[in-house]
Amino acid sequence: MTVRKRLSPEESRIAALEAARGLLIEAGPQAVTLKAVAGRIGRTHANLLHHFGSASGLQKELARHLAETICVGIREAVIASRSGIGSPRDVVDLTFDAFDREGAGALASWMLLTGNEDALDPIVDVIHDLVIEVGDFHSDAMRGTTLTLVLMALGDAQMGGPLSQALELPRHAARDYAARMLEAAIPEASGITQAG
Repeated sequence: MTVRKRLSPEESRIAALEAARGLLIEAGPQAVTLKAVAGRIGRTHANLLHHFGSASGLQKELARHLAETICVGIREAVIASRSGIGSPRDVVDLTFDAFDREGAGALASWMLLTGNEDALDPIVDVIHDLVIEVGDFHSDAMRGTTLTLVLMALGDAQMGGPLSQALELPRHAARDYAARMLEAAIPEASGITQAG
C-alpha cells in the first residue's frame, strides 16, 4: 500500500494542471476530464471539483496555465531578440509551438465548440499582459503584428498541415512568412532600422 503525500491546495492545483497538460498533449482536449486528471494524480473527482468547480473550469484554468507558462518563454525570446542574442524566428517558433505541440489551439477550439464562450479569455489576457510588459502596447505596428502572429499560429495548429500540403508548400511555410513579418515589424515598432 502506498501512502499519498499530502499536498497544499496550491501544490494540488498545480499537479492537476500539469496532469491536464500532459493529457492534452498526449490525447487531445477531449481527454482533459476531471476523472482522467484525478486518476493521473491519485486524487478524487471531488478534490478537483473543489479546485476547479467543473470540467470547463479546469479547462479554463489549463488555458491560463498554458498561456502563462508559454509566455515566459516568449518573453525571454523577445528580450533575447532585442539584445541580439536571439532572433524573431525564435519568437515565431515558440508561438506556433504553443498552439500546436503544446495543445493551446486544440484546447481553445474544443472549449469554444463545447459552449465555453469565455474560453479564450485567459489566453487573450496573458498575451495582452505580455505585450504591455515588453513595452510595445502603444505601438500600433507591434499590436497588429502580435494579433497576426497569434492568429497565424492558431490557424496553423488547426489546419496548417493539410493546407500547406494542398498548396504544395513546405510545412514550415507559415512560420517562414510569420518570421519575415515580425522581422519587418521590429524596425517599424522601435523606430530604427536593423542592419543586415
